[in-house]
Amino acid sequence: MKSARRILLFLSASVVIFLCGCSTPRLQPREGYVTVPGGRVWYKIVGNGSGTPLLLLHGGPGGTSRSFEPLSVLSNERPIIFYDQLGGGRSERPSDTNLWRMERFVEELECVRRELGLRRFHILGHSWGSLLAVEYMFTRPRGVESLILSGGAFNMARCFRDINGLVAELPPDVRETLLRHMTNHTTQTAEYQQATGVFMQRHFVRAQAMPPELADFDLMKDFGHVMAQTMIGEDSLTPAGVLKDYDATPRLHELRLPVLFTAGQYDYSTPAANAWYQSLVPGARLEIIPDAGHMIMIDNPKYYAEVVRAFLRDVEGKK
Repeated sequence: MKSARRILLFLSASVVIFLCGCSTPRLQPREGYVTVPGGRVWYKIVGNGSGTPLLLLHGGPGGTSRSFEPLSVLSNERPIIFYDQLGGGRSERPSDTNLWRMERFVEELECVRRELGLRRFHILGHSWGSLLAVEYMFTRPRGVESLILSGGAFNMARCFRDINGLVAELPPDVRETLLRHMTNHTTQTAEYQQATGVFMQRHFVRAQAMPPELADFDLMKDFGHVMAQTMIGEDSLTPAGVLKDYDATPRLHELRLPVLFTAGQYDYSTPAANAWYQSLVPGARLEIIPDAGHMIMIDNPKYYAEVVRAFLRDVEGKK
């Protein structure tokens, strides 16, 4: 009997050790900084529910995690982790443009993951953040339970073909202004910026007012312009910069975990493009967010949050 009891105790202890080693300790709400290659990045954790944590990767490059504030409603079920990538938002902004390359951002993400002790977690990437999420997964990290990829341009050539198609649908005078300035490389003029605004109102942010959580949010206030120019170019309608030839589509089949693609109904990362990306990932799902442009968390925040909530619950086997 004593031997049997010892064996039982040993097995019980082994199970506890195994579970502790495979799960993420309960995260507590807090904020701070993590040292990464090139500087320090700011992070914030909200919520401490029992669900697997959700790590958010914002767009840009050069954006800020503040745009994700409407997703804070998910914090009643799980910790939600915001962080501003180096060069934007509340993170440090080094002047070395050699830092603005995909490999360094992947290293940065791993540093954040290690510093926060994330053994099991979900990743949600928006726009550029979805590219970062995919490239991170190509390094085969352990512990990522699912991906939500929103408005990504996993094939830049396809993305800019779609953008050109959307430009062709603009009013003739607006279209002519855009094409003339892009041809003459005079995209810094006020006339071009005004014409770009028409495109953005249709396909970037369609909402007439910000959600309550973002009432004081200025998309461009904390934007990392130097980083954006290095990686994308001086204007978002013309392919240039480090990412101009980016194409992850030949490798998307390597994603062997639950994946949800999302796009806005009027997104310049078009529903058709996202349907193509979905077809390349075994078992992936697709959800089109109605009445939304690219910034789906601003245009239709409640709908988007519930789509994310339902997907995470399903992945975790909860009703």
